[in-house]
Amino acid sequence: MKRSRFTEEQIIGILKEQESGQRTADVCRRHGISEATFYKYKSKYGGMQVSDAKRLKALESENAQLKKLLAESLLDNAVLKDINFKKMVTPAVKRSAVAHACEMHDVSERRACTILGVDRSMVRYRSRRPDDADIRKRLRELANERRRFGFRRLGFLLQHEGIVMNRKKLLRLYRDEGLAVRRRKGRKRALGTRAPMIVPNGPNQRWSLDFVSDALMDGRRFRILCVVDDFSRECLGLIADTSLSGSRVARELDTIIAIRSKPKTIVSDNGTELTGMAILKWSQDRAVDWHYIAPGKPTQNAFVESFNGRLRDECLNETLFTSVRHARAELALWRRDYNHVRPHSSLKGLTPMEVNINWTKQHAPGHAQVHVAITAQKGHQMKQGLYL
Repeated sequence: MKRSRFTEEQIIGILKEQESGQRTADVCRRHGISEATFYKYKSKYGGMQVSDAKRLKALESENAQLKKLLAESLLDNAVLKDINFKKMVTPAVKRSAVAHACEMHDVSERRACTILGVDRSMVRYRSRRPDDADIRKRLRELANERRRFGFRRLGFLLQHEGIVMNRKKLLRLYRDEGLAVRRRKGRKRALGTRAPMIVPNGPNQRWSLDFVSDALMDGRRFRILCVVDDFSRECLGLIADTSLSGSRVARELDTIIAIRSKPKTIVSDNGTELTGMAILKWSQDRAVDWHYIAPGKPTQNAFVESFNGRLRDECLNETLFTSVRHARAELALWRRDYNHVRPHSSLKGLTPMEVNINWTKQHAPGHAQVHVAITAQKGHQMKQGLYL
């Protein structure tokens, strides 16, 4: 609306001149207004004093401020109702909320930040981090190859390739690429008191044995005998067949001993194949101490139980076996990868073969009594032959 060139006080003064007896035409001519304007002023301000005009002006100003505050409050409520995010925790979510408020409600960025309680410096911040495109690409490739590996083991693989970064950056890239592995739920187990196991201080001191079962595509079941060295976590054998008797277990152990030399102790559960006369006679003839864990206490054989979990998670659950022969071939490939390539978190990112080689260099340099150093070569030649 066009603003009048006269104030309320001046308009009341003009009206007072006319009320004092002067002609309306003379008053209008003197002040340069038309008679229509004069009577408009008179209808609005007639009979008012200057103090009344000041009070009216103050009331109008206060009323305008109240209307503005009410409009702003209604707008704030509309913005808050429209932003239906349950939690605005991360900076990305907060930036998205501010941008949505600016676009949909036509408010300024400053106003949107005030309504949502967001710091403007955070909204206007632009990251100066490198995009790490090569590292992200290689991380995705390794995650596709090792679908059950978490970010720690993928980090070990990147370190072997010369890509070194701290844990926080690796975890950030891992999460940004959406590579989190969904943990598979196992059956519930009773919890009890757990005593720490004494770890052997060298290879061939203690082996652990256990059986794992799986099924072929046609529904037939088969079993796998797992043999693990508790010191280096090396998988010494994965024997798959539809039936594994005590005599068969003894023959397979003789085959492994021919390559590795015999251990001091073997740990196993109380399965019928491992408590029969064939195993008892074999342990006496070979002078190997055979230790049975307490019934219902698989944690006493934790090394091979942990290995069984990795075997099932990374190999058995990821592969469909068409036959026993196919299962043996796949297990041989996985065993070689487990011993030579796959980093082990409890070994500080080293592989079992690297642990064996390091132990051999430290305790028996240039000596042939420990057969660990040559296991890799013989293992390649016999992985699909004698005991695989």
